[in-house]
Amino acid sequence: MIRPRTPRREQLGEFLATRRRALRRADLGLPQGARRRETGLSREEISALAGVSVSWYTWLEQGRDINVSHQVLAAVARVLHLSPDETDYVVALAAPAEESEEPSPETAPEHLQHLVDALPFPAFIVAADWAIVGWNAGYAELYPPIAALAPEDRNLIWLVYTDPRLRSMLPDWERDSRSFLAEFRTESGVRLSSDRHRSLVARLRDASPDFRTQWAEHAIERFTSRTRVFVLPDGERRFEHHRLVPSDSTGLHVVAYVPIG
Repeated sequence: MIRPRTPRREQLGEFLATRRRALRRADLGLPQGARRRETGLSREEISALAGVSVSWYTWLEQGRDINVSHQVLAAVARVLHLSPDETDYVVALAAPAEESEEPSPETAPEHLQHLVDALPFPAFIVAADWAIVGWNAGYAELYPPIAALAPEDRNLIWLVYTDPRLRSMLPDWERDSRSFLAEFRTESGVRLSSDRHRSLVARLRDASPDFRTQWAEHAIERFTSRTRVFVLPDGERRFEHHRLVPSDSTGLHVVAYVPIG
């Protein structure tokens, strides 16, 4: 019987294959592979180390819709040296698909817009696909183009990779873009198989060679509050970057840049 493929399982298979090929053989006590390879294990080697059948692991990497237990996934995660965030990501993708896709709002709820308007520093509201659905005067001052953007372009991850002005504001764009993309992928998780997310990723692949390169890395990283630096015409400005999830609108995030100094 040929197991069907599903978008979520294909996403899971791509991630596992990327991590398998990046493993250092010496870290697992294995000799160099064919052609003196120092990195990369075969599916057979992963299967043996995790104690699962080769067929089962092959189907997993192929994106087949197979039954997956948490115990077996934990064994695969251990062999692949996955971080806790990466393991959670794998477990979420392997879980049974939900019946329906959570709708994403086009505008912020009135009470959340009132909240960011009351803040004396830059703040904005993003949906699950990182569409910017609301912002305050402080954010419009920090990033003036926001109000004039077409709705389909008013998306944080889209702007990071396609807007030269935003790129120039980031003193270490390579590091920051990778961090943003890893967080986007982690938070999107199973939603990446939704029409809305797939359309966004397809647009970015067409528009940005940098996105194509970094997307293929399959980096996973949870958000943590941190210091952000922006380069502006009048000099550098430093902020603490925070994010809040409203209890009555869990599909939205309020992002706040609190000035430092």
